Amino acid sequence: MRIGLRIFLGYFAIVALAGLLVTKVFVAQVKPGVRQAMEDTLVDSANVLAELAADDLAAGHINDGRFAQHVRALHGRDPGAAIWGFSKRAATYRIYVTDAHGIVVFDSTGRDVGRDYSKWNDVLRTLRGQYGARSTAENPNDPTSTVMHVAAPVRDASGRLIGVLTVAKPNRVLQPFIERSQGIITRWGAVLLGVALLTGLAAAWWLSRQLGLLRRYAQAVTAGERATLPTTAGEFAELGRALETMRTRLEGKQYVEQYVHSLTHEMKSPLAAIRASAELLERPLSEADRAEFASGIRAQSDRMAQMIDKLLALAAVEHRQRLEAPQPVDIATLIDAVQADCRERLRAKGQTIDVALAPDLPAPVGDAFLLRQALANLVENASDFAPEGSAIELTASREGDGIALQVLDRGAGIPDYATGRVFERFYSLPRPGGASRSSGLGLSFVAEVADLHGGSASLRNRDGGGADARIILPA
Repeated sequence: MRIGLRIFLGYFAIVALAGLLVTKVFVAQVKPGVRQAMEDTLVDSANVLAELAADDLAAGHINDGRFAQHVRALHGRDPGAAIWGFSKRAATYRIYVTDAHGIVVFDSTGRDVGRDYSKWNDVLRTLRGQYGARSTAENPNDPTSTVMHVAAPVRDASGRLIGVLTVAKPNRVLQPFIERSQGIITRWGAVLLGVALLTGLAAAWWLSRQLGLLRRYAQAVTAGERATLPTTAGEFAELGRALETMRTRLEGKQYVEQYVHSLTHEMKSPLAAIRASAELLERPLSEADRAEFASGIRAQSDRMAQMIDKLLALAAVEHRQRLEAPQPVDIATLIDAVQADCRERLRAKGQTIDVALAPDLPAPVGDAFLLRQALANLVENASDFAPEGSAIELTASREGDGIALQVLDRGAGIPDYATGRVFERFYSLPRPGGASRSSGLGLSFVAEVADLHGGSASLRNRDGGGADARIILPA
């Protein structure tokens, strides 16, 4: 399982659990909260009504006095109220009064007058001087039929307890308010959970993306590719810089070791030739032999100097991970510069360059100096293998989505055994006519320059004889 998915699932599990617990707590507290508020209102109502009923109860007219008339009139009254979107068109109070023995002497519904209520908690506890209240279901089989009863003591002018007044209100009257509040909490809980889900998804995606960038960078470095340190944020940026520093130091160490080893190996042959020639020059020789050995020493010295120069140029290119300030390169200007660089070398062998440019070529973005060196290397390589007096073709054309810079010759071509090795460092083929081998770094330099520009380099045999070397650059 990917780390981003793990982070997301862990985060979502925590948030979902917390959201569900909080939502359930809020929803569970709505009903008791509403009922507590209703009970508080019933307490006030019961005590107010108990004061108003005291005179009629003390006078024995509680069932036919002014108090009873006003209470019965309440049931025919239309409040015409709209409470938070809910219409209220009738009073839902039930009021009954018992005497000091718990016998009902007044009932606003008229149904229980004369019944003994002394065992009900609201009456029983009030007669004992305690707070009397109860919640009783009218239908035992219907849990939503509960009615809340709150009682208040009725006292005469001397303060003697003469009865109990109870105000009753069905809980189902408040059920719409409870359900609406629970629905609102549930909906907002779902919204909160959705926002948390999106936030977790965004955070997990961001973390996964940052780690993915660094992972792909590390994989590219491991594969030996040119890789640019990705742009990351926060601690990931610090981690990226640490990886880049580690990479630079490790590559630098390996690079030096590799080049010292390769250079030491390649220097053995010219140094051995120089040493042998020097030993022979110490002996008595004819002028012709002396001149021949001196010429050999000079040739081997030139070979070593050329090798060192090209090795330094190749090292500079290989060490670069990206082009610094690339600019559009005009193809025609580039080819003119390459012709000027190679003119004297070609003239010495009686060779010429035939240039062919496709019309309306776009300007690739890159480093004109490096491309000039790379093309010059291809032309020089073609000159070494092409017959004297032959023509070397230098063309630029569209190839797919890129631009192809081609150098073609009519030499002997590439042997089958060397086809896959021509771009290896220090690998070179014998030149026609017994000329000494090259440094074996020119084509490596060309491949590195092409890769640095996001393109590729290739060398293959040409139909009809000769070689076709090309550099493909993105247009």
